Amino acid sequence: MEDGPVFYGFKNIFLTMFATFFFFKLLIKVFLALLTHFYIVKGNRKEAARIAEEIYGGISDCWADRSPLHEAAAQGRLLALKTLIAQGVNVNLVTINRVSSLHEACLGGHVACAKALLENGAHVNGVTVHGATPLFNACCSGSAACVNVLLEFGAKAQLELHLASPIHEAVKRGHRECMEILLANNVNIDQEVPQLGTPLYVACTYQRVDCVKKLLELGASVDHGQWLDTPLHAAARQSNVEVIHLLTDYGANVKLRNAQGNSALDLAAPKSGVEQALLLREGPPALSQLCRLCVRKCLGRACHQVIYQLRLPEPLERFLLYQ
Repeated sequence: MEDGPVFYGFKNIFLTMFATFFFFKLLIKVFLALLTHFYIVKGNRKEAARIAEEIYGGISDCWADRSPLHEAAAQGRLLALKTLIAQGVNVNLVTINRVSSLHEACLGGHVACAKALLENGAHVNGVTVHGATPLFNACCSGSAACVNVLLEFGAKAQLELHLASPIHEAVKRGHRECMEILLANNVNIDQEVPQLGTPLYVACTYQRVDCVKKLLELGASVDHGQWLDTPLHAAARQSNVEVIHLLTDYGANVKLRNAQGNSALDLAAPKSGVEQALLLREGPPALSQLCRLCVRKCLGRACHQVIYQLRLPEPLERFLLYQ
């Protein structure tokens, strides 16, 4: 009985300390949220993203500040979305990470929702704190319809290097149709992103054979990868014989070395199909192959269209077009 007051005294002290700690932690989060808003307003998106990650434990977006419009766009609920717009909801509302409803619609591949938002003034080139545009999200989802709608409303197909690249994302995920639409809108086919390399390098890294074929067909530089690492190096690492054959057919230099001094052959697994394919290409190419490469080089990136205009015999035309 004598210990009763002492016990309750310690209990009160413990509860007070716990409440103080909780309040202090909450105060820090409020301060960081205000600081994030300050950096967003000032345009320092990278710092804002870093702080947002500290607040939300690495979660890519703050779900607490998503509006009903975000939810309708993300779920493709067109009627609900149009109702909210008719009620006067701002179509350009963004979360703390600058994610708009248009970003959500494109990520879900909901073209009708995306078009409704654009027709009501949604910012077509809005950028999140992570550098993603609605066009990037559309390429991520593989929605060619969304890509076309965004481009019709003035989306920039070619973005600055510090922003997430739509064409690299399309290639990475094997969305060939999205890739072709972007290339038709004058995206640089050999754009090298520091952390990813060129679109062809990405296609080889992720073994997107259809994308590799189309990029080579449209004139992508066969030896341009990620700095000194070539697409052939990437294909050798992935042990993809089909991609090795495609690259060497289009004139890839098997003797080029990367920053570590390795050739593609050095990276190939011993006694593998890739090693055999590379060994066969180490000697001088056939005269017909040299002539094909020379003709295609002279015609440039437009060779695919020009060859049809030359009215060559069909067998020769098919040979030059790798058909």
